[in-house]
Amino acid sequence: MNTSPTSSANCQAARPEWREVRRLRVLALHQKGWSQTTIAVALDLSQGRVSQILKCAREQGEAALRSRRAQGAQAKLTAAQQSQVLDWLCQGATACGFAGDVWTSVRIAQLIQQKLGVTYHAHHIPKLLRAWGWSPQKPIVRATQRDEAKIADWVDHRWPMLKKS
Repeated sequence: MNTSPTSSANCQAARPEWREVRRLRVLALHQKGWSQTTIAVALDLSQGRVSQILKCAREQGEAALRSRRAQGAQAKLTAAQQSQVLDWLCQGATACGFAGDVWTSVRIAQLIQQKLGVTYHAHHIPKLLRAWGWSPQKPIVRATQRDEAKIADWVDHRWPMLKKS
């Protein structure tokens, strides 16, 4: 069993809310009359960090110490544009001017760029598709000279004979 100091840090990193709990604990101890130095030693923080937490609570209130989810960038496409892209995908690649009825990330990115003027990197397209409830699919690659009738005949007649011996 690993009892090194890093194992507790890894455990804390697995739960992102531990920092929020620690900030709220700093405030609670300060309200009980503990000094900043004592709080810093008890919670293994620098005195500067304790000071920052208390200043934040004093200026913005206790709610400022709570964890917030990162906002992230604004979506490049509006809901109407997303719906339009999905309609184009349903129509098929040939209906949108591509040779062959296979959608690729590069093709979808080109379509969005040409029709809507919005640029996406091809590597980001699968993430968009998943967010829209679609899943990226890989086409089945088969030989062009494949003869389904001969394959079926082989499976029905030849394979059972080989299997017995």
